Amino acid sequence: MNFKSTLKTVTIVTAYFATTTFASSDVIPSENDTFTNWGEESGWTIFVDETRGSCLIERMDENQNVVQMGLTKDHEMGYLGVFTKNDIGLKGKKEEIILSLDGNLYSAEAHKKTKHLAEGYTGGYILANNPQFVDDVMKKYDMTVFPEKEFAFTVNLDGTLKAIEAARKCNQEQTS
Repeated sequence: MNFKSTLKTVTIVTAYFATTTFASSDVIPSENDTFTNWGEESGWTIFVDETRGSCLIERMDENQNVVQMGLTKDHEMGYLGVFTKNDIGLKGKKEEIILSLDGNLYSAEAHKKTKHLAEGYTGGYILANNPQFVDDVMKKYDMTVFPEKEFAFTVNLDGTLKAIEAARKCNQEQTS
């Protein structure tokens, strides 16, 4: 059975992603934010965004895909950004995507981002407040983006459990 057939037989778990429209400056850090390196954990770099008073984690995998996770400007939600040099077919500013975390499928609206990225990178971010999604990100090892498309790609999530726990500690320090 190929992956497309499997995809059709699996119920897609819809993550509770934000329906509120956020300006990109409210979701992911801007190039004008001030960052300091807080530390590293399990291959992830943890940064303090001094401008927002919160922390984020970032990692480049062996395929040069970059994953970044942090909190929105108001600290109400988390975001997950994935940036790649692959042509992933994002056409508009917002597009529905499917993510597979070791077989658990999530539907989300991705917000395309091309400005202020390193040359050749494109990607997007999603907002999340679904505890199951966060748990899967922390405990699964691979995330496949667009699993039903020919331009699907997989991002290695090794170390996210410890990195997110460290980021939570970093965030507590910022609010103390």
